[in-house]
Amino acid sequence: MIISASRRTDIPAFFSEWFMKRIEEGVVCVADPFNPRQVGRFSLLPDDVDAIVFWSKNPRPLMARLNELDSRGYRYYFQFTLNDYPPFLEPNVPGLGERLDTLRTLSDRLGPERVVWRYDPIVVSSVTPTDYHLERLEGIASSLGGYTKRLVISLLDFYSKTEGRLSRLSAETGATFTDIALPAYRTELLPLARQIKRIGDAHGLEVYSCAEAVDLSDAGIRHGACIDGELIRRLFGLERDFRKDRGQRAECLCAESVDVGAYNTCGHLCAYCYASFSGESMRKNLARHDAGSPVLIG
Repeated sequence: MIISASRRTDIPAFFSEWFMKRIEEGVVCVADPFNPRQVGRFSLLPDDVDAIVFWSKNPRPLMARLNELDSRGYRYYFQFTLNDYPPFLEPNVPGLGERLDTLRTLSDRLGPERVVWRYDPIVVSSVTPTDYHLERLEGIASSLGGYTKRLVISLLDFYSKTEGRLSRLSAETGATFTDIALPAYRTELLPLARQIKRIGDAHGLEVYSCAEAVDLSDAGIRHGACIDGELIRRLFGLERDFRKDRGQRAECLCAESVDVGAYNTCGHLCAYCYASFSGESMRKNLARHDAGSPVLIG
């Protein structure tokens, strides 16, 4: 079993104490996001966990506990999301310099293959046009030389709740947003993708897309898996057959996993996030969080 911690929230940043309590007790309970009364119970004993995949914009709070994970025999790697957006898009993430230092420190601790850099999502707007992204990607890649081997990109998905949030943001800031994945923008997307691949090649990075229906193979970018069974087998010497996760959308190539997070609990409050509904509902959820509970909320 693979544990995903988590697509739904930033467990390393906000719930590291809770997660380590679950590790100590060897069990976690997960409420169905669409039916909270339906709760699954899963073993976290080392013999039952093939690997843990951490997703985070700020894993620093968990890093002091990595020795405990190691001593208990857990295998894990990090998906580290590192963008450089203005505060109106990412209001509560640490400064770029601090996050770069965190990634380098984490890589020194684990090795570059166990720290995957995510530039995710690519938000194309009047404030963050394609040139903005190329400049930031080049700068970050230059700062991370040798500290990671893989760059994962994705394009902003215009889900209904995301569109509503961005519409309100447009009214407040005057920024306009473009769904660059639409066929009408193909002539803009392909040059962007080719330049991203060029940056990756220049800095020794394999570049993959994440859960994209759009084909970027003309730019040399392959579809990738974030919970990557092949990577897990290679990193940890496992002989396992990991099935594709049928619970994810068709474009997602991730291996099957158990996600232990909960939607609408991430304190980063990024404007584009599909996993957060509103600051008010997030605060109500957090008021129900108990670090000693087997379930994240309630």
